[in-house]
Formats: sequence, C-alpha cells, structure tokens
Amino acid sequence: MIIIHAMDTATLPRVVGPSLSARLRVMPAVIVTGARQTGKSTLVQELTPGQRRFFSLDDLDVLDTARRDPEALVGGDQPVTLDEVQREPALLRAVKRAIDRRRVPGQFLLTGSANLLLMHRVSESLAGRASYLTLWPMTRREQKGLGRCGIWEELLSAEDERWPSLLSAQPDEPEDWRALARRGGFPTPALHLKKGHDRVIWFDGYVRTYLERDLQDLSSIAALPDFRRLMQAVCLRLGQLVNQTELGRDIALPQPTVHRWLNLLETSNLLVRLPAFAVNRTKRLIKSPKLYWADTGLALHIGQNVEPEGAHLENLALHDLLVWRDARLEQSELSYWRTTIGEEVDFVIEAGGRLLPIEVKATSVPRLRDAANLRTFRAEYGKKARPGLLLHTGTKIEWLTPDVLAAPWWRVL
Repeated sequence: MIIIHAMDTATLPRVVGPSLSARLRVMPAVIVTGARQTGKSTLVQELTPGQRRFFSLDDLDVLDTARRDPEALVGGDQPVTLDEVQREPALLRAVKRAIDRRRVPGQFLLTGSANLLLMHRVSESLAGRASYLTLWPMTRREQKGLGRCGIWEELLSAEDERWPSLLSAQPDEPEDWRALARRGGFPTPALHLKKGHDRVIWFDGYVRTYLERDLQDLSSIAALPDFRRLMQAVCLRLGQLVNQTELGRDIALPQPTVHRWLNLLETSNLLVRLPAFAVNRTKRLIKSPKLYWADTGLALHIGQNVEPEGAHLENLALHDLLVWRDARLEQSELSYWRTTIGEEVDFVIEAGGRLLPIEVKATSVPRLRDAANLRTFRAEYGKKARPGLLLHTGTKIEWLTPDVLAAPWWRVL
C-alpha cells in the first residue's frame, strides 16, 4: 500500500496508491502530476524503497546533470524515479529514447508540479509509453487515515432503493464542513497545523513560493502583483461561470492576459475548470466552464474570505469527486448542467452509461424547492439518469421526492 508519513509517524494511505501500482505493472512510464506540496515526492519514495533510483530536479546538481548529460539519470537497468521533471522538460526526450531501447513496465516513475500535457515547453508527451495520474490534496477520509475518497463507487454500484441504507451504514459522525474547508487538503496545514494563524503563515509561504519560483518555471511573469490579483479574483468566484472579459475588467487586465494566466493556473494544478455537460436534448445549455480551486484552504486564504460560503462546500464535493475520478481505472466524466433559463445541477457523474446528478446545499434543512433542478434534469434525460442526490449540512437521510434523496455531506465525502 502507498503511504505518506505524518509528523507523528502515523502512516496515511492515499487513494491513488492502488491505481499507481496497477499502472506501473503495465506501462513503461507513469507520470504523477499535482500541485506543489500535495505529497507527490513522499508518495513515490515510499514505493518499493531501495529498488528504484531516485533523483529530484529540485536538487541543483541533478538539474544541471539533466541538462548536460540526461543519460546519466535515465540509463541503466534499474527503475528510475524522477521528481519535479517539469523543471527540465527536455529530459522527457531522453526518457523516450530509453523506453524505446528497452521497453519494460515500471521503468520510469515521473512527478511534476505542473500538468505536462498543458505545458507549452513540453514537446514530448510520451504518448503510448506513459500513463498519467493526478495527486490532488488529501480528501477528508484520507486525512482520517482511511486511504479513500467518498462513497461514489458504492453509490454507482448499488440499486437506487439501497442508497438510504448504504448511507446510514457509513461509520461517521457529523462534522463542521467549514473547519474542513479552512484546513483544506495539503498535508501540512490539514494534518499538522491546528491553529488558524499557523495555517495563514503556511499558506502565505506557499503563495510566495509559487509566484516567485514555481510560476517562473512555466512562464516569465514580471507583473506578479497583477497575477496575484487575478488569483484573488478567481478565488472570489468559486462555482461561477468563466467570463474572461468581465474578470479582466474587474482587475484592469486585458482579456488575452487573463486567458493566458488562467491557463497557467490550470497548468499549475491550482485552478479547476469544470466543463459543461455536453449531451444536449431539447433544452439550450450553457457551454462555458465553471471555476473552482484545487484546495479550499488555499482559496480562502487567497480570497481573504472571513467565513467559508456555500461555494466552498461545493468545492469540497468537487475535490472529492476529482480524487475519485482520477484514481479510477474505468472511464468516467464530471461536469455541471445549466440551461439558459437558469436551471442548474452542480455536478453530473457520467459512468457506466448512466448519469448521476448531484446538488450541494449549505443548509441543514433541505426543502422541496431544492430538489426542483434535479428533477428537471431527470425528466430531461429519462432512464439514463439515476435518482438525484442532494447533499446538505444536516443529519437526516430522506427522500425529498420519489426521485431525489437528501443526505448529509459527511455521509458521502
């Protein structure tokens, strides 16, 4: 089992562990990407310790070797782990040559704090030679030491009528979602920093490191104060449709600059653009993506929010769904659904030829009107749609209508 070590020597398994091991048994290279400080380096070093050579491009000597003599890093018969490979994208060409000379499963394990598929400077994607995985910040259940995300797989597998008993059987207690939103999922602030003031110091250092170092690996940006204002504007618009012109007007930046910088945030695995549901029937649907953040604790810090809001609860649910989707071997898609007249469903899971619509409400007492858009979605897509799932902050599990089940968020996430 893949683990990370907490400061108290406890071992905490990660959701992607089994998927990572399965891919290494098949593919010559596996590439694990994710934002800085999600635990990538620790994750890969815990994998078969002593059996793989490990090099981190954060080490300046290793970085220099990668540029001058990459064969010194990728040659030989022993499996190799290359950490933070985005710092020298040209190294991927040497990895490709090594794979083509000797195609062995698990030969290379690469990590990067940027999505290599979105980096303009990366000309070698290792197509057909590599499998990609994303390591997101820790889920609530990973933080509890359970090594898993929410019960999405169980809900998809169970018959509709079994959902209430499945949810009731979850061994969990009510939790304040605002506390979870504040600490986020980066291992250090989530597990080791108990005071809000300590987390502020950590998040401030994270942002400064990102702006002054990691961002410069992706693109040279001189106007860092403007870039930080864009980050803040995005964090204040969680769950809203992307409108680059309006965003630029609010922070006095031209639309092309906003477009380029949003792409950089997405490449850095900080920004999440949730696509619109693509299957159209009779209604006119909105096509623009919605903006979310990889970590609610960081989003709250950058946005300078005093208190978490409903959009942060949505973001927590999306984060858990992303962890589930990206660790899953079977194909699945996440999107949102919205019509031009304002009918909206927060999330839609497409898996196994079925659709599961999900609505998230920051209320402890969901009402019938809260189920309206879920019912509209089901009416639109008929037998392909599962019952609607309405997550709330209360404690009751109940069918609001015959086709919409209301459940506490902490029973699912």
